[in-house]
Amino acid sequence: MFGLVQNSGICRAAAEQNPLLSDGMAPRKLFRRPRMAMEWTCSCRRPRRASRRRRTTARELQQRLHGLNQARKQVRGSSGQAREALRRHFAELQAAAARLLAERLGALLSEVDAIEADSIKPLDDCQSLIEHGVGQADELLREGEAALRTGLDEKEDKLGSFTKKALQIQLDSLPEVPALVDVPCVSAQLDDSLLSLFRDGVSRHGAVSSHPPVQIEELQERPGGILVRWCKVDEDFAAAEFRLQYRRSGSGGSQYEEAFKGRDSEFLVLHLDPHTDYLFRVCARGEGRTEWSPWSVPQTGYTTLAPHEWRSGTEGYILSSRKNIALRNDSAHSRCPVLYSSAPTYYCGQTLTFRITAAGPVDRRDSVGVSIDGQTEEESLQRDGAVCISTNGAVFVNGKEMTNQLPAVTVGSAITFDMEVVTLFPVSNNNLSEGGNCKLRVTIGSGNREVVFDWMVEQPTDCFFFGCSFVHSGWKVLVF
Repeated sequence: MFGLVQNSGICRAAAEQNPLLSDGMAPRKLFRRPRMAMEWTCSCRRPRRASRRRRTTARELQQRLHGLNQARKQVRGSSGQAREALRRHFAELQAAAARLLAERLGALLSEVDAIEADSIKPLDDCQSLIEHGVGQADELLREGEAALRTGLDEKEDKLGSFTKKALQIQLDSLPEVPALVDVPCVSAQLDDSLLSLFRDGVSRHGAVSSHPPVQIEELQERPGGILVRWCKVDEDFAAAEFRLQYRRSGSGGSQYEEAFKGRDSEFLVLHLDPHTDYLFRVCARGEGRTEWSPWSVPQTGYTTLAPHEWRSGTEGYILSSRKNIALRNDSAHSRCPVLYSSAPTYYCGQTLTFRITAAGPVDRRDSVGVSIDGQTEEESLQRDGAVCISTNGAVFVNGKEMTNQLPAVTVGSAITFDMEVVTLFPVSNNNLSEGGNCKLRVTIGSGNREVVFDWMVEQPTDCFFFGCSFVHSGWKVLVF
């Protein structure tokens, strides 16, 4: 009513100009409708906004509940696994300790038996001699007594026989009986300090940790593999060595496989099936310690990129079963073409690595690198549309040698290629399918040195073939 009274003059003026508004109630109807429409619109928007907020809040609460459930599951699951590991370990220790004690007891009892047997034998022999002498003395005594009871006619002969036997027996020669101090007195020396040492060792054996000192930091997909990076989360822990394991996720009771052991904080796990989940975990060993730390929380990773493979059927090369290793043999009688990848599987933004596992004679045309196409008629990568490094360390761009040079390639060398799109000409939202020139930033690394340069490509592309060319046999190259 306050709004209607305030605008009553305007309503009357409008009624005088328009006869249709001469009804006294007309002005009220005219000004109520917009307000009602506005109020209805506002009243409709508020419930919608409130409903969206409620749905958003509900989703966030559900996500938080899911996170809490996952945390609770991890705490309870890891606690159960820790209990089982402790029970199993100490049961094994008890069985091993009982076995060792039984073995030691048996050895000591055997020593006692041996000492007793060795000591009793001479005493038994001495006893036999004494008993034999006593028997002879008794017999001689009975014979003497019998001689004395005989008549005078036989007494002299009997006494003569007695005297002769007495001289033969040598009654004054008796076996020596050892003194008690000369015979063994077996005893057991038991040191009670073993129990104290055992108690101290047991009290320090094992530990329960709620947070491992190292955790997996990043999982990056690579062609046919995953690059795993980890870091210390306990700054007071001085790590001397790391250990990485992996296994298929959800594969039941499958065991973890050893992937890496060393001082590096990253490792590329190869030979993984694409679109398959794998679990990764890492632990560490402290400086001066023999035991390993608890395992990190397992992290799940997978790769969508197919593994790099060399092209089959190229004359002069033998491939491994996985087609990621190529060996230059002497089957090519005349010319040997460049060995390319089976497809353009190297993309900008990735790192391509060649590792030389065997070397043959060197030729200036030998090279490894990447190219826009896979022309099989070429004999060297030192051509237009390719960048490469020769075995003497020279870098070639579109067939022209650069002034910068890298170390010579030998057995164990790892050559890396990194590319990124710098500029498209003409610029059109970096859409490579729209044509135009393309400038790529290329980084080639070998040993501890790098060469960085820009490569102008006439037709924009973000995927390349990789290849190698060797004139002589004996070279073996692993690509990943």
